Amino acid sequence: MARKVAIVEDEAELASLLDYNLTRNGYQACVLPGAKGTLRELESWKPDLILLDVMLPESDGFELCRQIRQSAVLARTPVVFLTARSDEVDRVLGLEIGGDDYMTKPFSPRELIARVKAHLRREEREEESLQVGVGPFRLDRTSRRVFLRERELELTSTEFKLLEFFLTHAGRAYSRDQLLGEVWGEQRFVTPRTVDVHIRRLREHIEEEPDNPRYLTTVRGFGYRFEEGE
Repeated sequence: MARKVAIVEDEAELASLLDYNLTRNGYQACVLPGAKGTLRELESWKPDLILLDVMLPESDGFELCRQIRQSAVLARTPVVFLTARSDEVDRVLGLEIGGDDYMTKPFSPRELIARVKAHLRREEREEESLQVGVGPFRLDRTSRRVFLRERELELTSTEFKLLEFFLTHAGRAYSRDQLLGEVWGEQRFVTPRTVDVHIRRLREHIEEEPDNPRYLTTVRGFGYRFEEGE
């Protein structure tokens, strides 16, 4: 079955171009202008990935992304921001509120398809070693759920993948570049700064004191290491 990609873009010409290229490459696309009710339409359609314009007519993409991350249906769906703004502060803000990637207009259709493929490829998991248990953490790859003791963690798609990697590689230190390669993959279009943003957000979910982490520790001058804890 074709993977589903939602295009939340109010610029008709660009939306049509994205729709054409996604459909041509075997995806099922749905164009939404980003007006009132978009969240409900997304929850009803349940896309595998969302392309989200930052500048929308009645709100903005950042606010819609916040709502997506609070949705029980869409919380783990990858979100790729589309924007004409290239300032670092905007890119960091997009990642901090739950975006998985950030594309600055203008971009080529080939680059877009490469990123979509990369994100969706990372969502596909082999049905082996479905349960991962480390210390007080239990991760289920089939349902894409993770628990800290009895509490379920509400993680974004990228946060889930990052925690999954650390749980399966506990005790080893990894540099930012290594984490980019292992978690974001070869088709990555992000910087080491991206790793720091997601580490900080992940700590807020799993640490009692995010500024004094017990599990996800910093290896000064190198990167990060996951401690098994209990």
